[in-house]
Amino acid sequence: MDFPTALRGHRSRRRLSQLDLALRAGTTQRHLSFIESGRSVPGRDMVVRLAESLELPLRERNDLLLTAGYAPAYPQSGLDSGRLAPVLTALTHILTGHQPYPALVIDRRGDLVAANDAFGLLTAGASADLLRPPLNVYRLALHPQGLAPRIANFAEWARHVLDGLRRETLRNPDAALAELLTELQSYVPDQEPGGDHLGFAVPLRLSSPGGELRLMTTISTFATAVDVTVAELRLEAFLPADEETAALLAGSASAR
Repeated sequence: MDFPTALRGHRSRRRLSQLDLALRAGTTQRHLSFIESGRSVPGRDMVVRLAESLELPLRERNDLLLTAGYAPAYPQSGLDSGRLAPVLTALTHILTGHQPYPALVIDRRGDLVAANDAFGLLTAGASADLLRPPLNVYRLALHPQGLAPRIANFAEWARHVLDGLRRETLRNPDAALAELLTELQSYVPDQEPGGDHLGFAVPLRLSSPGGELRLMTTISTFATAVDVTVAELRLEAFLPADEETAALLAGSASAR
């Protein structure tokens, strides 16, 4: 794919007009039109400004630079790289500090990077095949041999997970993530939400030996990361939605 085509595709997926993008990038609609038609070749600084204005993930910014004939601007370190040691140490502190509530870190495709001890409450009873590395959290959540049998509000929770993945694949196409989405959809019954559907994520209702856990989730990312790997990490922390769940989680931690 050439640069003009790639740029138009990113702009279209973000539902931006040429004028909108030009204003964000500090240029004129005429100049942007010339770039998108191939009549003008943008400099490296302009490509970076366009990528930032489109709010592209760092990986896609690098790809856009390569398409334009420039070297990538953002490094991509392995998780075992010494460069990321301080980041992983900080994440470990956060995961430990979130006890007795479950928390985990995943990569851009939902593969588990790290988790605290309380994460075991979520995986209890899941098939050993689903727990082998690389453990995909999305697959674990929706697979019939994963958490699905224990989720009391499975239809609503599955819709929440799938909708999030659909938005991501539409905004930032990824072949592997799209393939995973197709697989996950096959695990979820095709049904319309009930009359009490609120249109946003409801607490996860998960059965456990001590009783039903009602869990809310929060997701954190590294907004100022300049390394591709770090920018794609997501910290998902579960919080009790009621006092009963808080007591059950505290009791499970004491038992462990």
